[in-house]
Amino acid sequence: MVKMSHGPRSGSRRKLTKSAEERKRSVIGRFMQEFEPGDRVAIDIEPSVHAGMPYHRFQGYTGVVEGPQGDCYKVAVKIDSLTKYVIASPVHLKKIKG
Repeated sequence: MVKMSHGPRSGSRRKLTKSAEERKRSVIGRFMQEFEPGDRVAIDIEPSVHAGMPYHRFQGYTGVVEGPQGDCYKVAVKIDSLTKYVIASPVHLKKIKG
């Protein structure tokens, strides 16, 4: 038999926990972010928003926005020689200057 997976958020307690200071801050401004294709972004998962949340393995990775996909953005993330595509809501992305 195959072992049960226990869901997509299993094993992510440390990654998806906010401190008391972070819980006080509002995330409304991050909903309004807009990105252009070619922008560099960091994947920073906001645990209080479940819609458009990427898989927790990609927490902290950086990538390039390929373009919009519905209300979310398609982000190309390079892992070694592979390019993986993550679809994430703008609340889970932070723009990188440079």
